[in-house]
Amino acid sequence: MPSRTTRISRLACVAALLLATLAAPLRAEATTLRYAHFMPAASWQQQTLFLDWAAAVEAASGGAAKVLVFPAQTLGKAPAGFDNAASGVADIAWTVQGYTAGRFPLSQLVELPGLFDTAEIGSCAFQRLYDSGALDAEYEAVKVLYVHTHAPGHLHTATTPVRRLSDLEGLKIRRPTAVIGRLLTELGAEPVGLPAPRIYEYLQRGAIDGYMLPWEAVSGFRVDELTAHRTEFGFYALAFVVAMNRRVYESLSAEARAAIDANSGMKWALTAGRGYDAADAAAAEALRSAIETSTIAEEERAAWEAAAARTREAYLADLDAVGLPGTETYEALKTYVAACEAEHG
Repeated sequence: MPSRTTRISRLACVAALLLATLAAPLRAEATTLRYAHFMPAASWQQQTLFLDWAAAVEAASGGAAKVLVFPAQTLGKAPAGFDNAASGVADIAWTVQGYTAGRFPLSQLVELPGLFDTAEIGSCAFQRLYDSGALDAEYEAVKVLYVHTHAPGHLHTATTPVRRLSDLEGLKIRRPTAVIGRLLTELGAEPVGLPAPRIYEYLQRGAIDGYMLPWEAVSGFRVDELTAHRTEFGFYALAFVVAMNRRVYESLSAEARAAIDANSGMKWALTAGRGYDAADAAAAEALRSAIETSTIAEEERAAWEAAAARTREAYLADLDAVGLPGTETYEALKTYVAACEAEHG
């Protein structure tokens, strides 16, 4: 039989263990965040932008946050992405600002042609513009994690090669946003507003003659199956945002918020931009033999450039006329492009 001293010692150990257990903070269950996007599940973005980001946040939070990714519009249609994040339909959404026309007028300055040649530089400059505070009023409804662009988009057509302005006359061309629609109108085409996931359907039934996309999206949305021609011009670059529900962000544990913060801003803007550039190069290599690529005739280029200039000037004038700092913000954006080229070019 244990001695009285031994029994007292054991009881003291049990008591100490109970006290330590009671004093230790209870570990909260991990918060699961629903991340919605509209790219196909087989796209490069699913891994590089979404699953990799989810893994980085989970690791940085020590398991306090988990991220469940919903691809291919399974948690809301592409045009509703921003509102879905703001309202809580999704906790986080990746979307295109221009899918809700007129709502992000200063952000859409990055869409204007001729600003930059790569997604890395565009994303860097766009993130710098956002970080400057110039765009704060456009994103009051959400917590912005980062912004970025894709590489310059080009014109693709199902059957008609476009080498001259006269070739565009009357063609129905999918435009991603109203800003790019204005450029198409200046060029003589008939713009048709569509989110990218619907291009295949419209092209297949002949409702459009062509579309505007970078190489990587031609492959990503499988529209190369219906495309015979491409015209190189560098028409535009889309603005993207990763938006988080503000209430959800503020309700997170300190560990989870810190993990989100560590995986926001320029770090991921550059990851996205570089991902788009790499995917564009790979898709170009794979598709050039299947899609005839045309360049604009030299004697025609000045007319195309003039149409781009008219689009830019008209857009800036419209913003200035309603009291928005369109020209001022555009000039700032150009300085950010130059700085990014010096740093990353």
